[in-house]
Order: sequence, then C-alpha cells, then structure tokens
Amino acid sequence: MSTDVIMPQMGESIAEGTVTKWLKQVGDHIKRDEPLFEISTDKVDAEIPAPAEGVLLEILVNEGDTVEINTVVARIGEEGASAKATAPSAAATTPEPEAPAAGPAPPAPAATTAPTKPTPDQEPEKTKTSPVVRKIAEEHGIDASLIEGTGAGGRVTKKDILQYIEQSETSAAGPVSAAPTMPAAPSSPPPPPPAPTVTFPTGEREVREKMSIMRKKIAEHMIMSRQTSAHVQTWQECDMANVVQRRKEMKGQFEREGVNLTFTSFIAEAAIRSLQAFPLVNASIEGEDTIVYHKDVNLGIAVSLDWGLIVPVVKQAQQMNLLGLSTAIGDLAERARTKRLAVDEVQGGTFTIPNPGVFGSLMGAPIISQPQVAILGVGVIKKRPVVIDDAIAIRPIMYLSLSFDHRLIDGAEAAKFLSHVVGELEKP
Repeated sequence: MSTDVIMPQMGESIAEGTVTKWLKQVGDHIKRDEPLFEISTDKVDAEIPAPAEGVLLEILVNEGDTVEINTVVARIGEEGASAKATAPSAAATTPEPEAPAAGPAPPAPAATTAPTKPTPDQEPEKTKTSPVVRKIAEEHGIDASLIEGTGAGGRVTKKDILQYIEQSETSAAGPVSAAPTMPAAPSSPPPPPPAPTVTFPTGEREVREKMSIMRKKIAEHMIMSRQTSAHVQTWQECDMANVVQRRKEMKGQFEREGVNLTFTSFIAEAAIRSLQAFPLVNASIEGEDTIVYHKDVNLGIAVSLDWGLIVPVVKQAQQMNLLGLSTAIGDLAERARTKRLAVDEVQGGTFTIPNPGVFGSLMGAPIISQPQVAILGVGVIKKRPVVIDDAIAIRPIMYLSLSFDHRLIDGAEAAKFLSHVVGELEKP
C-alpha cells in the first residue's frame, strides 16, 4: 500500500506551488517527517516533510514545475513494494538521473551527497543536511555527518556548519555540539547577503538567466501593491541615545537567557505600542471598501536571505515583553534562513518592519505588504551633530519612514503615529 505525497496549501490564498528541489530520490528510504522536497510559493520557501515512512516509489513532478495544491507529486510505499515500484517509476521521473543512490559520486553537487571524501557516511549525511549545507561542506572538505545538528531531527543547519568552520580555524576542537542558545544568532545584525557573482564566458559581453521563483513572486507582489495602494511616505528622525543606554544595561541579562538583544527588538516594541494607540495603522483593507480592524498586532519582520526576502510573522506580539519579542524574532529569522518556517508563520501579518539600516542604508521608502495599510522603514543608527537646548551635541540618530496607504490613512494620522514611535524610543 502506498502513500500519496501532495503539494500542500501554504496559506489560505495560495493555489499552487513550485517544486524547487527533491531532497530524496526514487528508491531512497525515508523516515516520517524527514525533509522530502523543497517548494516555493508567493508566501514562503519551505522544506516539505514526508507524510509516512517507507521507500520513495515515484517522483511525479519535476524540479521547477509548478502545480496546483493537492496535486500528487510523489508516492511512498513499504519496503517490500520498492522492488516492484521503483523500476517503472524511474523511467517516468526526470530527477532520477540527478542522483544515483549507489553509484560513484557525480562530479556536480547533488541532493544525495555533498562531501565526496568519507564514503561510509554519505548516506547519513544526505538525510541530515540541506543543499546549502552540503555545498558549504564540499567547499571546505568537511564531513557534515560529524557535526551535531541543532535542527529538527538532528538536521545540520547552516549555522551549525559555519560555527564548526569558525571553531576549526581557531583551534583543533572537534565537532560543534548543539548550541543551547540557537535563537540568539539570528537576532544579531545579519551580515550583508553575498553579492551575486556573474561569470562571463570568453568573448561574451552579456549573460542572461531566468529569475528565481522567489524573485518572480516578489516582483509580482511589489507591482500589485503599487497598483493597489495609494503609497505616500513620511519621515522623522529619532534620537536613539536612550535605547543605546538601555541596550547596554540589559544586554548581559538577555545573554544569560540565551538571547542577543538587538535594536530591532526595541523598534518592534515601540511600533507595537504605537499600533495599539493608532488602530487604524494596524488595520487592513478587504476588497474595495471594507476596513478590517485587528485586535492583535501580528508583526511581520523582514528577513534577508541569500536567495531573496521573506517576512515571518510574530503573532499576538502585543502580549510579549522585550525578552519574549527578542526570542520570537530571533527564532523566526533562524528558521527562515534554514527553510523551517511553518505555513501560519508567514501569513496573517497586520504591520511590517523591514530593517535595511543593519546593512548601512540611511533611509528608505518600502512598499506596503498587501492587504496591510502601512510599513515602517528603519535606517542606520549613526552619530550626528544635533542641537539640544541651543547647544550642539553628538547623538546616535536614526531616520524612520512610514509608507502608508492614503486610501485609509491621512498624512496627519501617519505623522502622529510616527511621532508616537519616536516618542516611545526616545523616552527614558
């Protein structure tokens, strides 16, 4: 008896998904809830777990194909059925030649194995790592099966292997053990995403390639939002001296709790209080003329990825203190970068905060995430001369912007909201 693997519905408004990579091949044994394939939708990139334990009998949808939700993309059967089912399904599936399970290692990195050195450990390593981790392992000649993973089911995450490499360079220490403070790292200001590299063949002056699925989805949503909302922006500057002092005083306490306290948490806290004071900014527009007011502040925090951008949502953020908010943001950011977000963690947002300031951006005018009606842009914190009580002083200054939908929010209301955010940040 076989079990159908279907394309899941990654959100209420999602009607289709794209298979971006098969993490298993026909004939492979799979454990229940083990990552089976990667998909991309207009909401999230995610690894989809196997619905049952057994042998992968058939792959019915090729990598890169987009299918409707509930479409059968593969079948999993019992051990005894593998011999009968694997052969005919192999002819019908394109991904099969990509990774022969028992033959010699192919020259290009594939989902079956990345490190080509320790052949006895190839199969375990295949089941415990993502393609990103396998690529890093191959580049550094590392046996990833020696690393104790902190991901689901002992899965080795990108953070795990980077920590292993860093420790190996500074000492002769062994494999990195599971870190007890996993959410702390993502809450630190992330390093800038690597600049895209382009190789020009000899004699060629141009190179063309297709946009990634995520890039196309982002493009579609940005154009749709511009066509839907009447975008207007307002800016204010904020003296972050009190926040800098608060963070300095509280940082050690948070670190003892396993959380790295960042400026993003303070900005989020101020925004939440301001949204409760100005419920119109936390509303959304449904259809042509229906205003939906939200009691909960479901705060979207934009996370920059190597391959695009994603916005996980902190649900009912108004119920969290600063520690809980910092922990939630860090955890969501980490799982966003390792493709372990659940469906409901990327939908239902009522207000969004992108923070390009961590990459040095002075200010920006972000595009509203539909059907929300406003989005807060955060600039870099930089020391500047300012006038205080008719004297010149040096203060850490940050520029904040609010892009708002003029169909619902007027300029005065937007300015009052942004002033409230600034007041929350500046008060002792």
